[in-house]
Amino acid sequence: MEIPINQNEEKKEEQIKNETEEIHEEVNAQVPNEQEDEMLRTKKELKSTIEKLEAERDELKDKFIRKVAEFDNYKRRTDQEQQSLFRYAGEQLAVKILPIVDDLERSLQHANEATDTKTFAQGVQMIYDKFVKILNDQGISKMSSVGMSFDVAFHDAMMQMPSDTVAPNTVMQEVLSGYLYKDKVIRHAQVIVSAETEENNASPEGTTQEGDKE
Repeated sequence: MEIPINQNEEKKEEQIKNETEEIHEEVNAQVPNEQEDEMLRTKKELKSTIEKLEAERDELKDKFIRKVAEFDNYKRRTDQEQQSLFRYAGEQLAVKILPIVDDLERSLQHANEATDTKTFAQGVQMIYDKFVKILNDQGISKMSSVGMSFDVAFHDAMMQMPSDTVAPNTVMQEVLSGYLYKDKVIRHAQVIVSAETEENNASPEGTTQEGDKE
């Protein structure tokens, strides 16, 4: 007995349908597995990235803490050096002055025994010159005021003295020398300043112009 053509076609269609369903089932079964694998890989990558970032964070934190500690130590050391500098600022000058003190002490010890006053005076002059040189080396210099015009920036006038030999307001004499530290006045010179004489202040009298004569 022969199967009708329609039945054969129906069987083929059913077979194709069944095979198609099986393929869909296999595909649907594979997709979740692939998604799970992808998610696992993503989780592992994220975990690795997080661990790496945390390690970098901890390293940066340690570096920051060390830098803060180093800066605190530097600041403390700098403050101590500055305090020491201000406290012992005159140490070098003091060390240079001590030999002058030694020379003066030796001179005083032999002052009563000295018979040649000229030699003794020369010795004192040498000590004085040595001391002045030390001051000059440190930027301390003596001002020269006599003959200069009076200037309140450098001079303190102790008194005025009439004079017809110099112009008014001229320093005639130093009572106490003034000193400069580099370009700064550290002690004003105490001076005597010239003033106008009465003759200079007096106006001539009894003179008439030729045009006034009759």
